[in-house]
Amino acid sequence: MPELPEVETVKRTLQQKLAGLKFTDVRILLPKIVRTPDPGEFRKIITDKKITRIGRRGKYLQVCLSGAYTLIVHLRMTGRLVYCENDEPLPKYTHAVFSLDNGARLVFADMRQFGQMWLVPASSLDNLAGYKNLGIEPLDDLFTRDYLKKQIRRRHARIKPLLLDQTFIAGLGNIYADEVLHQARINPERLATTLTPKEIARLYHAIRDVLQESIKNRGTSVRDYVDGNGQPGNHQEHLQVYGQEDKPCPRCGEKIARKKVGGRSCFYCPSCQKY
Repeated sequence: MPELPEVETVKRTLQQKLAGLKFTDVRILLPKIVRTPDPGEFRKIITDKKITRIGRRGKYLQVCLSGAYTLIVHLRMTGRLVYCENDEPLPKYTHAVFSLDNGARLVFADMRQFGQMWLVPASSLDNLAGYKNLGIEPLDDLFTRDYLKKQIRRRHARIKPLLLDQTFIAGLGNIYADEVLHQARINPERLATTLTPKEIARLYHAIRDVLQESIKNRGTSVRDYVDGNGQPGNHQEHLQVYGQEDKPCPRCGEKIARKKVGGRSCFYCPSCQKY
């Protein structure tokens, strides 16, 4: 699933292409991807709306429109939102085609069909299930070491599942939780409440550093992810532990191990990240 760095990269690439353009029509080829309103009303509302900016909240994309509407898109596991010139062939698994007033198209494609879209008044965003309960943005100025310390003290959970909890911190997923814990030298099975102030400080810096570095590298393309131009990222070339089972740890040389934590695969270094 695209995580914060991937969604941020899609946002930035689409902002360059879409800001100031207008939707002239939309074809919904797979109605179930539109959660609200119904596809007919969706088309009626979005037609002739101007795109004012592209935003992001956690793993959700925000296409802000004139008339105080917002198109919310969640890519889920394999979704892609790509800008295409009119003469380009549509990608495989295309489920929605948005026509633009410059002759180009914005295309939503999704092999697994888990992606979702909502078109709602901007004033009602906080009523959307899932979206309304998102935790703090980890790259926001409000996310500080003191904030993280206070929140960790309130959560009796293992640290890896906690980092994946979108109500705790918005945007982290399996890839970056593993990378963050490795950089912070914290075992993924540690209870969050047992972390020392020094470990929490390392965790705080690791969260911000890992996410910023991945955004700089335009995200991680392990399987399906591409940006808004249809181009893959290259952070997969810089991963330290995720997907690196049996390879040497870049820090100590111990073999990277893999195990299940909270029902999810977890890659870590048994030497650097002792329990």
